[in-house]
Amino acid sequence: MDLLTALVDKGLRRELPSREEALAVLATSDDDLLDVVAAAGRVRRRWFGRRVKLNYLVNLKSGLCPEDCSYCSQRLGSQAGVLKYTWLKPEEAAAAASAGVAGGAKRVCLVASGRGPTDRDVDRVSQTIAAIKGQNEGVEVCACLGLLSGGQADRLREAGADAYNHNLNTSEGTYGSITTTHTYADRVDTVQQAQAAGLSACSGLIAGMGESDEDLVDVVFGLRELDPDSVPVNFLIPFEGTPLAKEWNLTPQRCLRILAMVRFVCPDVEVRLAGGREVHLRTMQPLALHLANSIFLGDYLTSEGQAGQADLDMIADAGFEVEGADTVTLPEHRAAGVCGTHEGGCGGGGCGEGAACHHGAAGQHTADAEPAAQAVPAARTDLVAVRRRGAGTDLPPNA
Repeated sequence: MDLLTALVDKGLRRELPSREEALAVLATSDDDLLDVVAAAGRVRRRWFGRRVKLNYLVNLKSGLCPEDCSYCSQRLGSQAGVLKYTWLKPEEAAAAASAGVAGGAKRVCLVASGRGPTDRDVDRVSQTIAAIKGQNEGVEVCACLGLLSGGQADRLREAGADAYNHNLNTSEGTYGSITTTHTYADRVDTVQQAQAAGLSACSGLIAGMGESDEDLVDVVFGLRELDPDSVPVNFLIPFEGTPLAKEWNLTPQRCLRILAMVRFVCPDVEVRLAGGREVHLRTMQPLALHLANSIFLGDYLTSEGQAGQADLDMIADAGFEVEGADTVTLPEHRAAGVCGTHEGGCGGGGCGEGAACHHGAAGQHTADAEPAAQAVPAARTDLVAVRRRGAGTDLPPNA
């Protein structure tokens, strides 16, 4: 396909595709899917070889969030029945983190529910970072605490945080239909605060919330402009008890096309296969490793993932290797902080990678020709399991 040849050439040169090209990737047929994966896989291998970075989530404070994000099981008014607990003690968080590191994770992602941290919360997280790094030499730590206020990013950086995650989630045009208690601009501002403080920025999206192809392209192009080092791609986990519980819009093929589009738009960025991969990709998860160079090991914030050993077996069986702690994830030009990722200038940002929250979004077809009607996938509620182990429980973590 001329489209794929052009996209590969641009990806190898770190050039931005056109919006029309990005939309065309989402509009490709299932008959062309393996060609799309192979093409995007060439770009992935150019910048990241066959390495897969492992990340591990520690949910520091679960549930009871005052925000109304429709996709979230921890939202205001959620009836999802997820674990609810206040801040873990630093030693508890460090023990959970050590389990992930023992399983092969080189980055620990510290997440807390809520609109954003108070200064006292930043102190708590700073103590937790010290405890984790004291027990695990060389581990990277990413914080995901919500909207930041003045000076908090600097304090986290001084405490030893390497990165900060705050996802854009969906396009600016549809953001108000998903969340009303904060804005898209608030999220952009927090990412920029993290970058200004010298933290590696991590910001991604959620697919499967009923958005259009144009919305997906809009949010990915918005991310490209922000220039985070890491872009997590989450697929909505439709928790019962949330407003989006009936949104089962994704197929494995659709997920692969979305990941390929993200790789073409963000060729030299750490693309992380994040929440919902087990629910929506299912047996096609190994194909996604040809597109994403990073995954989460084990469980997520409020849902259970597949067994950690199954993740490791999948990586090996697919012919990939776990990225070592002594390997720099990003390509040399990004790791050195050298601008040049974008024609016409860089969106800003430091070097490194990041973490992510776990939920998702979908889309409608946009192309010159009308696509063939596709069957709505059957809801797989059996694959949505609320986390009942690990942090905040007496059971060992899945790592």
